[in-house]
Amino acid sequence: MATLFAVSDLHVEHTENRDLVASLSPESEGDWLIVAGDVGDSFANVEWALGLLAGRFARVIWTPGNHELLTHREPVEEARGERRYRELVELCRGLGVTTPEDPYPVWESATGPVVVAPLFLLYDYSFGVNVAPTKELALRKAHEAGVVCVDEFLLHPDPYPSREAWCRVRVAETAARLDELGEGTRTVLVNHFPLTVAPTRVLYHPEFAQWCGTTLTADWHRRYRASAVVYGHLHIPRTTAEDGVRFEEVSVGYPREWRRRPDRRPGMREVLTGEGRA
Repeated sequence: MATLFAVSDLHVEHTENRDLVASLSPESEGDWLIVAGDVGDSFANVEWALGLLAGRFARVIWTPGNHELLTHREPVEEARGERRYRELVELCRGLGVTTPEDPYPVWESATGPVVVAPLFLLYDYSFGVNVAPTKELALRKAHEAGVVCVDEFLLHPDPYPSREAWCRVRVAETAARLDELGEGTRTVLVNHFPLTVAPTRVLYHPEFAQWCGTTLTADWHRRYRASAVVYGHLHIPRTTAEDGVRFEEVSVGYPREWRRRPDRRPGMREVLTGEGRA
């Protein structure tokens, strides 16, 4: 029996996390692994981690987090925005890793076929309603609290005028693609950011929620018949349910975070079992 596993927020810049990734391995030769973003901050680290995992698992499925999209050097010498994303896609394809731009693979689960859909949707600040009714007020509260996402400085939306504009384009394109799935098709929806606002309500700093997703996807787990929704970004690994659908937050997070959870060693989470299909 093969297993569809998932993990995210590997942040392999940290030695302890790099060692953890080096220890990940399948339990059977048919196992797949979802990697739901934030592998690392550089192309070299993304290539190292995904290349290693692609050599071990029957299939690796990746979607980007915000950290893969950060541009660190000034003056800017790296690709940024949409161009950076497309270069990451090509890097992954060269490793044999499935991306949001590729045909969605089908997992043969114990109860029938399930389409595994890696999504790249970004965020549009609409989760900021956790703390304020408008983006401007929510951002002001975040700055006052000293809780401002690094994306404000390093995640560039080129050629789009803003991150929320890029988000709207990604949501529209992805919805059109998912709408083409056959009626009754079951899915596993994979996105770095939560698809609904509910998971962000447990954040220690609610001001951070505005960088965590979009309300445009609030009904996608129902609309696209999800057997499970896989996400990361929050660094709060747990299993919850909404409308009878299982939501899996599968992040590893930073060493200082997972060291505080000695009862739960970070690593892969089981999503589905079955026969898979390479």
